[in-house]
Amino acid sequence: METPVTTRRRNVGSSARSASTHSSQTDPDEHYVATYSQRGKFQQLAESKRTNLLVSSTLAALAFFTRFYKINNPDEVVFDEVHFGKFAAYYIRGEYYFDVHPPFAKMMLGAAGWFAGFDGNFNFENIGDSYTDNHVPYVGMRALPATFGALTVPLVYAIMKESGYSTIIAAFSAILVLFDNAHITQDRLILIDAQLIFFTALTIYTYIRFRKLRYHDFSAEWWAWLIATGVSLACTAGSKINGVLIFFAVGAAVLVDLWDLLDIKKGHSMEYFTRHFIARTIGLIIVPIIVYLSFFWFHFKFLPKSGPGDTFMSPAFQETLMGNEMLLNAQDIRYYDTIAMKHKDTKVFLHSHKERYPLRYDDGRLTPRSGQQVTGYAHNDTNNFWQIIPTKALPATGPGRNVKNEDVIQLLHVNTNSLLLTHDVASPLMPTNQEFTTWPRDDSSRYNDTLFQLQIVDQGDDATWKTKSGYFRLIHVPTRVAMWTHKKPLPDWAFKQQEINGNKNSLEKTAIWYVDDLVGAEDEEDFLRRTAKVEAKPPKKRSFLKKFFELQMLMLQHNAGLTASHPYASNPINWPFVVSGISFWTDNKEQRQIYMIGNIVSWWACTMSLSIFIGVLCADLLARRRGVEPIPESVRNRLWNNAGFFVIGWATHYFPFFLMSRQLFIHHYLAAHLFSALLAGAVLNFIMSETINYPISIAGRKTRMRPTQYSDIGPKALAAVAVFTVAEFIMLIYISPLTYGTPGLTGDQVNARRLLSTWTLHFAAKKTHTI
Repeated sequence: METPVTTRRRNVGSSARSASTHSSQTDPDEHYVATYSQRGKFQQLAESKRTNLLVSSTLAALAFFTRFYKINNPDEVVFDEVHFGKFAAYYIRGEYYFDVHPPFAKMMLGAAGWFAGFDGNFNFENIGDSYTDNHVPYVGMRALPATFGALTVPLVYAIMKESGYSTIIAAFSAILVLFDNAHITQDRLILIDAQLIFFTALTIYTYIRFRKLRYHDFSAEWWAWLIATGVSLACTAGSKINGVLIFFAVGAAVLVDLWDLLDIKKGHSMEYFTRHFIARTIGLIIVPIIVYLSFFWFHFKFLPKSGPGDTFMSPAFQETLMGNEMLLNAQDIRYYDTIAMKHKDTKVFLHSHKERYPLRYDDGRLTPRSGQQVTGYAHNDTNNFWQIIPTKALPATGPGRNVKNEDVIQLLHVNTNSLLLTHDVASPLMPTNQEFTTWPRDDSSRYNDTLFQLQIVDQGDDATWKTKSGYFRLIHVPTRVAMWTHKKPLPDWAFKQQEINGNKNSLEKTAIWYVDDLVGAEDEEDFLRRTAKVEAKPPKKRSFLKKFFELQMLMLQHNAGLTASHPYASNPINWPFVVSGISFWTDNKEQRQIYMIGNIVSWWACTMSLSIFIGVLCADLLARRRGVEPIPESVRNRLWNNAGFFVIGWATHYFPFFLMSRQLFIHHYLAAHLFSALLAGAVLNFIMSETINYPISIAGRKTRMRPTQYSDIGPKALAAVAVFTVAEFIMLIYISPLTYGTPGLTGDQVNARRLLSTWTLHFAAKKTHTI
């Protein structure tokens, strides 16, 4: 990415060398132009460090005030604090949990709780649970994201300054985030978006600092900012699953950079290109991977005990946890044992009963016969009992009677004395899958159709099938379909129970079952063996990488599976226009509420800036096709290379959500809003600039000036920024009762703050109609 600073450094350096070499021989006009082109340097020096420090400090102070103002209100669990507060408690207790997001931001919340004196014994079960009554140091926990949110504001200012914009323009972009209600709402609660946004901004800042040193490549400072960018990338991705989008933004800029380095016309050798390629591979790929892996290493280290996340993991993973139920209760399964089996994901029992399938289904399909129904049932019942029948000769006693991996078995439904069977008949709800039914045990005419191969997950050929820990697939021998179920219920004729069918994908990841319990015993000794608690065993070992990749796959699968409807879910097309928000918390007694919504002044200004930027570039492209250049080349370069980088960041953090089928909320737009705030400053700079790169006439000819470090935007821009700041601040104050959850509002006051009819606010007054 071309930045004004580095361009100025290169051009000023070459001008200085030319002046010292030729001195008196230089043409007077050229000398004047060269002298005039130094103005950027003098303007840069005029921007004193003291002024920058004063502005940054003021912005930071205001950011801390807006984030920490009444941070103790409400003293109840709010919105997703039920999740992230709970995760912090698990870290303190050391109990393993599962979540779709990476652990870095949540570990920091756990550390904040530990430092604040939280013992981890409050479970954050429901929105509205009292922190005060349960003695939870919630203010200390909320202080962490509030601090990250506050620090983001001066960081935005620093990004704009490093990009070559004036103090006023840089402050403008920072103010867009400073007084935004949506950012404030997210920042002052026990959530992880503040950490995500901060590290996103930090990644932008470190990458710009790195790019500004491209004419000092491979220096110590160059390497430092490259590595810092890699660490920031890892921290962003490690904070939230959608943090990985920052790699696409930075990756696009890196590809453009490498493409430029590959240009032989610029005198770059392949050796030089290769050195840069390797350096970026190390700094922007290898370093982030190492740092990202370290987050999970600590995650597993801090959660050594069995916890609520066990059931999501494989048996091999669960057995690495202290106190895991599998270590305590897993017992060998033998032939002729009676068992109750559960589906791993939906937790329904494999069930059957005397009722039969209809001869004609609701879609008009006819069945060749109405076999006995086999369904998934959520409750304990004797119709869940199945006996394991061998298909080979067994010894009278000993380990030979144990059921092994890859064994071919039959399953006898105890109450109806019939064998589990599947055949090439369409299932009731999914015609592409096979129907599961049963067949009388005393009729051997369909013996082959009752044969199933047991495939124990992640185990060797000689592994013994165990209760609890023996996750397995049941594969039909003749047709090779896997026994499977899904959540869509069958009609009334099957009592709304789940359909069991044969999935033709025998490796389907959700076709996993386990034996929940053994039923009865053959004799007293066997009964005692099966019911006595097994002495506590030490956790088993498993490699870190196996645990890491298993967890990564589960995170991606479950994130994609969050498709359930939600009353406050919204479509990405609505986010830039703040069409709707999210109700975080309500207090019916005092009519208080927290409604997460963006500041209309800020968000609409950012959206307009995007439109203006695209319009300007399109108009410029069209004009240039007709031989007209309305924008000086240096100004165009800044728009493409600097503002263009912000647009790429916005696009990569916005458009991917259109491809996601999971439930989405307006807070998913916050990272894109950050980039749009940066772009808004760049667009304002373009509109208001008066002297940057302005061509002057010397001796009857026009001479284009070299880019300056800072643009002279003039008093009109200062006035525009001041007016905008006042307008945004007034809007912040006006809807602040919805942001801070206090004070309570009357019905009419709620209606007055419903700036768009699509905002679903609570406690609104009913409108009366008169005739």
